[in-house]
Amino acid sequence: MTDAPDSKTDTDDGAQPAGPAPQQGKPKARRTGMLILAAVVVIAAIVWAVFHFLLAKPEEETDDAYVAGDVVAITARDPGQITAIHADNTQTVKAGQPLLDLDPATADVQLASAAAELARAVRATRADFSKVSESGAAIVQARAQLSAAQADYARRQGAAAQGAISGEELAHAADAVKVARANLALAQSQQAQARSAVQGTDTSTNPAVLAAIAAYRRAAITRSHMHIVAPIDGVVAQRTVQIGQQVAAGTPLMAVVPLGKVWVDANFRETQLKDLRIGQPATVTADMYGGDVVFHGHVVGVGAGSGNAFALLPPQNASGNWIKIVQRVPVRIALEPKELTQNPLRIGLSVKTTVDTGDQSGARLGRPATQVYGDKPTDARDPAVEARIRQIIAANR
Repeated sequence: MTDAPDSKTDTDDGAQPAGPAPQQGKPKARRTGMLILAAVVVIAAIVWAVFHFLLAKPEEETDDAYVAGDVVAITARDPGQITAIHADNTQTVKAGQPLLDLDPATADVQLASAAAELARAVRATRADFSKVSESGAAIVQARAQLSAAQADYARRQGAAAQGAISGEELAHAADAVKVARANLALAQSQQAQARSAVQGTDTSTNPAVLAAIAAYRRAAITRSHMHIVAPIDGVVAQRTVQIGQQVAAGTPLMAVVPLGKVWVDANFRETQLKDLRIGQPATVTADMYGGDVVFHGHVVGVGAGSGNAFALLPPQNASGNWIKIVQRVPVRIALEPKELTQNPLRIGLSVKTTVDTGDQSGARLGRPATQVYGDKPTDARDPAVEARIRQIIAANR
């Protein structure tokens, strides 16, 4: 019997089935892509370097910058009780607008007392002028008495020479002359004393009247402090008082912030100050508005020292291990008022500041000092008070 051929053996002994051909082009393509990517990166770096170092305008920027401004404190100048509050936090006020009222009862009593003292001083001064006239009449009377006594003494001397009167009677006549002369001296002394109180003055300029006028003005000023008004335009903040609260002199009541005059304190590194000059233009963007709103301004001054130099606890680099740290110096940027009106900023907001340092013709130090706010009207010469003083004097003259 013949065996059948072993098909399995034939298959194993034959050639293996051909697999997929190896892809020899892939590594080459990958290398080409990497070269192209590297070339693109190099070209981009070159383009960035050209624009950054050669074509870009010189400027310095920092995001360590914040909005700053004046916080005008409203304080009680005299003690009193709060009776009215005319403005609250976040509300805008104009200069001269009422803010607070204190109870004026005590101040009104003091003012009335000062008015009475002024009237009394005017009347007393008028009496002093009358004393001068009275002393003049007393002098005339004393002179007449002295003249009569001297004439009587002269007659008695003649009579005594003829033996008509006694020596005792002549002595009495001599004593009468001495008394009349002493009365004249007393009258003249009293006139000098009366004149010393009013000499060189009138009713309005007498020292006693001037002292009473000053006391009345002081009382009127205290009365005016019972009505507190806004010193400048701004927004009310930090109101700390309530109706009925008793406050002492110097107690903080609220604050007024003039948002139309805020500025930016940009803290540049000391390595950025080389090309900074006064007057260079600056642009500011606030986190509050984003990059869509750009504020324009200019450099108005550079701080007199770094932040560390004016810190409450300045560093002591002479002790311990010393590590050099780049310091920052505040640079003040003034902003355009019109832009602040359209998009108000608040004190303390974070901003990003960029200064164009291309023009370096400006000074390194700030401009000379100028008056930031005008003189506030004083209560010392209130026309109404002065008119009342003149009225009191005229009524009692």
